[in-house]
Amino acid sequence: MSKVITGVSLILILLLSSQGFSEDGKSNFQAGFAKRDITPKKFTPMWGYGARHAALAIGTLKPLFAKAIVIHSGKGKVALVGLDLGRGPTPGMMDQIREAIQDKANIEHVMIVGSHTHHGPVIELSDRAGFGKGKYDSAVEYAKQLPLLLIEAILEADKNTVPAKIGVANRVDLKLNRNRHWKKPNKPVDPMLATIRLDDLSGKPIAVLVNFAAHPVMTDGKILKYSTDYPGFLEDYVEKELSTNCVFMQGACGDLSPNPVKSYRDPQSYGELLGEKVIELVKDLKTDVPKKPSLKGTVDHFMFASRIDMNSPFVAMAFGKAFFPEFVRNIIVELRDGHRTELNTLLLNGDIALVGGSGEFFCDHSNRLKSRSMIPTTLFFGYCNGHNLYFPTIEAVSLGGYGADATVSLVEIGAGERMMNQALINIYKLARRFRDIRIGPKKTETVKK
Repeated sequence: MSKVITGVSLILILLLSSQGFSEDGKSNFQAGFAKRDITPKKFTPMWGYGARHAALAIGTLKPLFAKAIVIHSGKGKVALVGLDLGRGPTPGMMDQIREAIQDKANIEHVMIVGSHTHHGPVIELSDRAGFGKGKYDSAVEYAKQLPLLLIEAILEADKNTVPAKIGVANRVDLKLNRNRHWKKPNKPVDPMLATIRLDDLSGKPIAVLVNFAAHPVMTDGKILKYSTDYPGFLEDYVEKELSTNCVFMQGACGDLSPNPVKSYRDPQSYGELLGEKVIELVKDLKTDVPKKPSLKGTVDHFMFASRIDMNSPFVAMAFGKAFFPEFVRNIIVELRDGHRTELNTLLLNGDIALVGGSGEFFCDHSNRLKSRSMIPTTLFFGYCNGHNLYFPTIEAVSLGGYGADATVSLVEIGAGERMMNQALINIYKLARRFRDIRIGPKKTETVKK
């Protein structure tokens, strides 16, 4: 009898493991969602347009949110966070967030992506005289509170995790974004609208993640009010129609703007149009428990040289006039020794690659990465875990113009290509495609001498 029981137990264990469950019947794939309102309670200088200088916001058009999805897959955990801000968190904020979620929830991987709305608050000011303190105390206080709110959202999402199913879908036939930089025929664009749908085991949606690339600049820059721009309206529409949660993750939109059609020329109508396309993708999408849940990831930091001497007092003066001195002083301190950029590469369940870069990457970086990756689904997130301004392609730098010139593209020429090459190597290492190379440590450092 014991042999029969043992045999049955073995069959049961194999059956459970093949359906994404551990030996004790607990799901090896889970997902949860949570959000926090991150709209400043007091008015701060606004992020996005230098011409505003230090003008304070005077109200709110549409509240700003941080929306977090936490996924448990196999033995790994990742937090995917969409922010209604112009950029990803500062390096100091990221250190604080990583330490807290690792310590309190054993979440090893995190990708926090700014939507790049130009109607959010400045988050770079710090608690030092001449750097924000005493003059912009509301912005300094906001910068202190923001990482705490993000930590709260991530930890709550982790607590909300339930056994889950996943499905992915995308389309590349839309013409809803355009290249605003390219000066030659055949302008490159990244038309992909990609979605990840997460359901509980009954089929009820937990959350829908949306990845698309276009600058959220449809709200008039003269309006000094906080707003999500089109991504917030996209999320609202999907959430209303599907009775779920929606998280927008910006793509490589450094050279891409919205390409509205017909009467869809304001942030709400354009966002809802995108929302309709998302619903078409996910409404009948089949979701499944992964057969072999797994999560692997790596973080690379690069130290790139600057195209401009950030230690020059003339540079500080020029940037101070273009923006405002307290903001620029914080940026110069961060960039004085070079541009420390961050690259995140994750492989989920062996068939979804997620890559995030800390800046405004031109779309051909994303296009080339996707075309070279043999993983079934490869998505790119810009403004991820930081912000190092523009990463134009080498070809784009040769054409010049806004986004490619050294005044706003400070990192050395070819930085984006180096990061995308490393991302591709990471993807194949994580997928164990390189049989003669060991998978490296979690974090690597590439330093330009």
